[in-house]
Amino acid sequence: MKILSIETSADETAVSIIEATGEFPDATYEILGNALHSQIELHTQYGGIFPMMAKREHAKAIVPLLQNALEEAGMLIKSSPGIEQPPALPSSSRNLEQSRVERLHEILIKEPELADTFITFLESHDIKDEIGCIAVTSGPGLEPALWVGVSFAKALSFILNVPVVPINHMEGHILASLYDVVQDDAIAEVRFPALALLISGGHTELVLIKNWGFYEKVGQTKDDAVGEAFDKVARMMGLPYPGGPEIGRRAKIAREEKLPPFKKDMPRPMLHSGDLNFSFSGIKTSVRNAIEGKELTETNKNALSRDFEDAVTEVLLKKTQTALTQYGAQTLIVGGGVSASSHIREIFQTELLHSHPDIEVYFPQPKLSTDNSIMIALAGHAHVTEGRTAGAVGLIRADGNKSL
Repeated sequence: MKILSIETSADETAVSIIEATGEFPDATYEILGNALHSQIELHTQYGGIFPMMAKREHAKAIVPLLQNALEEAGMLIKSSPGIEQPPALPSSSRNLEQSRVERLHEILIKEPELADTFITFLESHDIKDEIGCIAVTSGPGLEPALWVGVSFAKALSFILNVPVVPINHMEGHILASLYDVVQDDAIAEVRFPALALLISGGHTELVLIKNWGFYEKVGQTKDDAVGEAFDKVARMMGLPYPGGPEIGRRAKIAREEKLPPFKKDMPRPMLHSGDLNFSFSGIKTSVRNAIEGKELTETNKNALSRDFEDAVTEVLLKKTQTALTQYGAQTLIVGGGVSASSHIREIFQTELLHSHPDIEVYFPQPKLSTDNSIMIALAGHAHVTEGRTAGAVGLIRADGNKSL
C-alpha cells in the first residue's frame, strides 16, 4: 500500500509518500518521496510561531511540496491537453471539468489562493493512480495551520478518489521513535505495557500504552510545555528561536568548562508532587527573577543554560522513572522535538540503565524527532491495517474513551 501523508500542525509543512509492505506492526516501509519546508527562519524574528502567519506559509508551500514528493516517488507525469494518457492515470487531472473546479473551491473555501494553485497544478500534471489512502495530521496543533493540511487532504481525496485517515500528531511521534530506517525499515518490536514520554514545543505528557491503539495519558504539564519553556527562557536571555538547540549548545560548553552555577537554587517544579504531572512556568519565572536588572555575559548565558537544562532534565527523568515503576512498563518511548536534546538522551540512557535495566528505551532519529510527515504515514498505515477508529479527536484509550 502506498500512503500519501501531510503534516501542517505547527511551523513545518511536509508531504511524504511511503510504501508499506505487510500489516502493522510487522510491515516494512520504503520512503518513496519526502518533501519538507521549515518556517523557522520566518518565525525566528518574532521569537515564536504566529498561527495565522504559519497558516499562510503552509498554503503557499503545500502544492510545491506535493509536486516534489510525487516527482521523487516517480508518480507524477506532466500532461498536455488533447494528448491521450495511459489508462493508469486519473482522467480528471488533465481535463478538469468545471464541476470539479467548483467542488475544489468549495472544499478549499477558506484557502482560495491554494485552490487556484492546486487547480493550476492539476491542469498540467497527472498523478499515477497508486495511492491507497491519504493520512493527515488532524490534531493537536495550531488550528489555523491544521486547517490547511486537512482541507488539502480532502481536496486530494476528491481528486484521487481515496479515503482520508485523520491522525493524532502525538501517535505519529510515538511511531517515529520506533521506526528504524537504518536497519530494517520497520517498527521496533514493543513489549507491553509501554510508556511514552512526549516532549515538544506544545506538549509534555506521559502516555501509557497497553497495546497498539490503546493509549492513556497518565501525566501532563499543568502549564507550559517543556519545549515552550526552552523557547521562553532563551528569549529572556536574548538567544535565538527555537531555544532548545541554542540552550543545549551553551549548556554543553558550560559543562566542558566546568562553569560554576549562575543560579544555584534552580527549582525542580512538582518533582515531589506525588503524581505524574509537570509544571515549567515556575522555573521560567525563576530564570526571569535571576537575570532581572543584570547584564548577562556570554559566560553567564552558558552557565544559566546548563542550570536550566539540568533542572528540566531531572524533572523529566524522575517523573518517567516513577511512571515506569508504577505501571510496570517494559518499554520506554521518548518522542517529540525536545527528544533531540543530546543531554536528555545521554542522561536518560545512563540513568535508566541503572534504575530500570530491563527496560527497552527508544529515541527517534534526530531528523524524525521534529514534526514530519513520515510519522503521519506510519500512523496512517497502523489505522488502516488494524481497522482502528482514526484519531481525529484523540487517541483511543483502553476504556474506549478519547484521550490526548
